[in-house]
Amino acid sequence: MGLFGKTKDPKEQVQEMSRKMRSEMNNVNRQIREIQRKEEGIKREIKAHAKKGNKDACMTLAKSLVHSRKVVNKMHLTNTQINSALMGLQHQLATIRMAGSIQSSTEVMQAMQKLVKVPEIMSTMRELSKEMTRAGIIEEMIEETMDAIEPEELEEEAAVEVDKVLWEVTQGELGKAPAAAAHALDDDTEQFRQQADALVAQLEAAKTT
Repeated sequence: MGLFGKTKDPKEQVQEMSRKMRSEMNNVNRQIREIQRKEEGIKREIKAHAKKGNKDACMTLAKSLVHSRKVVNKMHLTNTQINSALMGLQHQLATIRMAGSIQSSTEVMQAMQKLVKVPEIMSTMRELSKEMTRAGIIEEMIEETMDAIEPEELEEEAAVEVDKVLWEVTQGELGKAPAAAAHALDDDTEQFRQQADALVAQLEAAKTT
């Protein structure tokens, strides 16, 4: 019996935390599906404007699509971290069955340090981190500052991504080929040159015989 009533069973605590984590994962998945539906609409708009020659409109929409994809990528990463925390909580259940008590978890701690910084789920994750701290699963977290990225670097990266998106959506009518494709073209060209040089050498050798 605790000071203010019955103390919650450790197993029940972990199970409740796991339910909240799974609920947040489902919410993130719903957001991903909604964003991807909107992306399809943006692609159709880009194609329509490309046919009309409205390059400025295509650029604006492509920037929106690049931003959307980055958000989705971050959300997938968030789900990976949630899953990591869930696995750590499952280990806690196994520990409780064997030892009868909760133990600290580095795996859960590392995942929660990232999850409390995700804007879409920040509020819930901060509350969960407090519950985990009280339960003894993780240590109290200290806010960390992230290194700032130079605006010029962001602009250059965004410009490259916009070109890739335009190339992809308009099937090469606008934008530039991705770097990987460009390198492949360069490799093919170099291979062709080598083959041509070898053929010329063979012809020259044949003349002298």
